[in-house]
Order: sequence, then C-alpha cells, then structure tokens
Amino acid sequence: MEELIAKKYIKALTDDFDIESIQNSADIFSVLADSFTDEKFKSIIISPLVSSSDKESILLDAIKSASSDKINNFIKLLVENKRLDIIPAIAKELKKDIANSTKTYTGIIYSDSDIELKVLEELSHGLSAKFNSTITLLFVKNDFNGIKVEVTGLGIEISFCKDRIDSQIIEHIIKAI
Repeated sequence: MEELIAKKYIKALTDDFDIESIQNSADIFSVLADSFTDEKFKSIIISPLVSSSDKESILLDAIKSASSDKINNFIKLLVENKRLDIIPAIAKELKKDIANSTKTYTGIIYSDSDIELKVLEELSHGLSAKFNSTITLLFVKNDFNGIKVEVTGLGIEISFCKDRIDSQIIEHIIKAI
C-alpha cells in the first residue's frame, strides 16, 4: 500500500525533473530513509506527541544542504498530509524509477560455494545482453544448496538446486530402466 501512495507522490515530485535531478532526489530520500532505521528518529517522526512543525524542521534541517525548494516543499507536503512514514518507500521507488529509466540493475547471486569473479562477470554480461540492460551481479554466500540469481528490478529469479537436479537424474534413470 505504501508503494502505491509513494508512487503518486513521486510522480508529483519528478514531473519537471531530468534524470540528474531525480538521481539527486533519490540520494536525498535514501539518506532520510536510512534515518528511519534509527528507532529514536523513527519514534520522534511518527509520534503524535511531537508537533508537525518540529517534525518539519527536523527533516528540513537534515536536507538543507540540498538547497532545493521543490524538495523542501515536498517535505512540507508530506508533513502536512501526515505521510512521513512513507519516506523509505519513496526512496525505494525512486531507485526503481532510476533503474528502469537508465536500464541499470543490480542483482544478487546466492550460493553455498564460492563463485569466481570471472564467472560473475560472464553471468552479468550474459544477462545484460539477454535483457538489453546493464546488470551488475553481487555474490552473497549463504546456505542455498545450488545457485540462485535474483535481479529484483527486472523481476528475474533463476535457481538451480543441487538436490532437485540429483532427484531428477535419479527419476530419469529409473524411467529409462
């Protein structure tokens, strides 16, 4: 639900922006979204006991180095409409919009065994060519018994599970006998 509301606010914010301005806005909102991971900050911003003007001044002080009247007015609008809780969703949606407009995505490869840098680059290049985008893959070692590739911005998920492949080979051999 927050994503839908955030998209409407983002549309209003970025109507007259070029890609560089949108990137700057995304950076600003990413910093604000990171602040929401601090429980003290979050409790102050969400608290009904703290006045709207105090919340507004806290947020405007946090972004004053951006020197953007449009961003300042946008923050005031969020305070006025009591929508400060969607700032993290706004940051996330702005990043998605930038990725879609520049066709630049980041994906993650999960596996329980190490993957060489050369293999990562080949997979990135292959996926980039397949989807006509620039895809950068990062490796995360975990307990997944196989390989799993996720590029959430494109909605791609590819996985090869060793246990499943082993069971399918056994089934195939049994059917062949």
